[in-house]
Amino acid sequence: MQDDEQQKPAEESTPEEQQADEQAAPEEHPPSEGGSPERGDSEDESPPAEEALAEDAATGDDAPAEEAAAPAEEAAAPAEEAPAEQPAAEEPAAKQPAEAPAKAEGKTKKEEVVPGAELDPIAIEPERQLDAEERARQEAEEEERARRERELIGEGDEDAPLAAQPAKLSGDASYSATGKRKSSIARVIIRSGDGTIQVNKRGIDEYFPRAYLQSVAKQPLVQSGYEGNVDVRVRVHGGGISGQASAVRHGIAKALCDIDPALRPELKRRGMLTRDARVKERRKAGLKKARKKPQFSKR
Repeated sequence: MQDDEQQKPAEESTPEEQQADEQAAPEEHPPSEGGSPERGDSEDESPPAEEALAEDAATGDDAPAEEAAAPAEEAAAPAEEAPAEQPAAEEPAAKQPAEAPAKAEGKTKKEEVVPGAELDPIAIEPERQLDAEERARQEAEEEERARRERELIGEGDEDAPLAAQPAKLSGDASYSATGKRKSSIARVIIRSGDGTIQVNKRGIDEYFPRAYLQSVAKQPLVQSGYEGNVDVRVRVHGGGISGQASAVRHGIAKALCDIDPALRPELKRRGMLTRDARVKERRKAGLKKARKKPQFSKR
């Protein structure tokens, strides 16, 4: 009964008593707007954590202390690693532009490869010194080549004529010869005179308009020294103008050998007395030319 009576007064407290109890209770301070606890709260909360660590150390059980310290270390680690990780995240972005030009340069270099650059260079052997015999043979070949070139352009091998004193012809004497080249035939008559040359009753400058052809026709006279000492009359027919000029040269050279037989060896050596038998090859049946075949079509 007494217990019931004691509980009733506690439950049926007056409003004045409730106000007194509220005043006696400690005021709870709300957290600040920044989310950080006030200085008094932080001081009140820190001792329990220190007390718990001290108790764990005293009891010798390190596991709870490690568990309590782990969250604190984890909370501190992200705060320290966050600034370090931000540049790491930015590094790929910075590397990408640098790698892109490098790849583009590599592609351009591959495209600009010169064809055949991978092939081995041709080894050039050093020039060896020629012996006396080889040097003499090489010089002889060069002289022969130069002589042939001069003959083609109508120049003599020597400035001095073959006959130092040309033979004098009597007024009535005449020498004739026939020259041939390809299909051209030239009949030449040489008499004493002042050096007039007529071809088919026309002057040589008129009949052979090209200077090269004129030099070819007059080559035996120039090289033998009879130019300006004899008159030459020529009748030529057949072939073209080039073949006719060569035929006239052949005929004049043969006539000069009749006048002065001493000229024969030198004129023979220079190829003026040799009958040039080279002619165009005839056309064959079934072909377009001498050896040209019509185009073959498989289908």
